Amino acid sequence: MIQNKVRIIGGEWRSRVITFPDSPDLRPTPGRVRETLFNWLGQDLSGKTCLDLFAGSGVLGFEAASRWAARVVMVESDPRILKALHASLQKLETERIELVAMDALKFIASDWRAFDVIFLDPPYRLELLPKLLPLLPPHLAKDGLVYIEAENLSEPAAGWQVWRSGRAGKVSYQLLKLETNG
Repeated sequence: MIQNKVRIIGGEWRSRVITFPDSPDLRPTPGRVRETLFNWLGQDLSGKTCLDLFAGSGVLGFEAASRWAARVVMVESDPRILKALHASLQKLETERIELVAMDALKFIASDWRAFDVIFLDPPYRLELLPKLLPLLPPHLAKDGLVYIEAENLSEPAAGWQVWRSGRAGKVSYQLLKLETNG
């Protein structure tokens, strides 16, 4: 099995390497994009709760935990990928990350916690963002933000406001907030 590697770029685990299996749907968020995202969010996520709904390589969730997020829930359904996430979690020796072995849509339907930041980077081919965004408002804490990443992003559905956006190579990304959150 091929092991791919990605480096955490900030926080207490800066420069630590995490590995993940080869899979056509895994595209870790590039370092340049993560740097921009965490500049937008602030480098210190102390006290924040985060949800990485399609954990994949885990780099967004690990990056958030590395920047002192109080709790990071990482959801992944692929057993091979989960095994790699567990191995990375053991290497980092943290209690702040919870791994959930579940389909993302089932998780959203069954878990009622609210999060300060939700990371949404589903496999591009599934085109899940239009289906997922309407399900997220009950899962957002007051002033919560949703990070989305895809090949191409259009204006989000009604009720969402693009707070920040960018593009790097073939990756488009946005940070959204609910219009009712101001």
